[in-house]
Amino acid sequence: MPDLFDGVVPFVHTAKALSFRAAARELGVTPAAVSKAVKRLEAQLGVELLHRTTRTVTLSDEGTRFLARCQDAMALVQAGRDQASAAARAPRGELRVSLSHVLGHFLVRLLPRFVARHPDLRVELRITDRVAALVDDRIDVALRVGPLRDSTLVARRLLTTRWATVASPAYLARSAAPTTPEELRRHDCLCFRSPRGKLVPWSFSDPTTRAITTHEITGRVDVDQGPLVVETAIAGMGIAQVFDFMVAADCQRGRLVEVLPEYATSGPDVFAVTLPGRRRSPKVRAFLDFVHEELRPLGPAEITRIRPKPSTA
Repeated sequence: MPDLFDGVVPFVHTAKALSFRAAARELGVTPAAVSKAVKRLEAQLGVELLHRTTRTVTLSDEGTRFLARCQDAMALVQAGRDQASAAARAPRGELRVSLSHVLGHFLVRLLPRFVARHPDLRVELRITDRVAALVDDRIDVALRVGPLRDSTLVARRLLTTRWATVASPAYLARSAAPTTPEELRRHDCLCFRSPRGKLVPWSFSDPTTRAITTHEITGRVDVDQGPLVVETAIAGMGIAQVFDFMVAADCQRGRLVEVLPEYATSGPDVFAVTLPGRRRSPKVRAFLDFVHEELRPLGPAEITRIRPKPSTA
């Protein structure tokens, strides 16, 4: 029994171009090979599909009808190939994401949209301030804040941050907003204690020289998770310094206000890192594109600020 598609492709190319030579160029074979393939197809069908002269090739009535059916069949085959290919590219299975508490608190607000977009995907968040080993911990994607040390990973910058110094309106009603970083010594400052147990100093940029200075901050409250620093500031317990994206929504709602904005300085970048072999995985690619799409409008965040009142002297 002859192959169902034997000679069909050479015939379709010849019929569309009305030229054996043009069909041969498209197929990468000789004109003679195309002509022989079409002749074999005509012999199998028992009809003449093409009228040939020394100069022209035209379709017979049977050839015209057969071409239309062939094109319909090829369109269906292509649609099937596209559907199968799309299924292979669809994110599915389990996606393991490692991220810090700061980013985890923020990402969970975005997660419902991502999960709704990819119903065949299950997401496992591993929230820790420890730097995860992607291979040992079987992590697909890690979101990290700050410089990257492992040069074997593939990194994608997601967000540029800025340090924002903030307090609640209730706190500022009790204590006048500072006008310089030095005045923070007279305020209740909310300190962040790093996973290594050290209090993280605050950074400021001189408005005139743009020189960066760090200030050792002390206060009556220190917290070892960034999101809780924000909640403590909202509760009116003092002034905090955090990444701008962490407090943009709260400032827009009036729950927090930025102080010392002219002293604000750039913070570390946020990166997504993957192993080289996993970056083309449909689930990893879908997650990276989604997070980049969601974070792009946030940096640098525009938030409500308090500036020092001009001197009346």
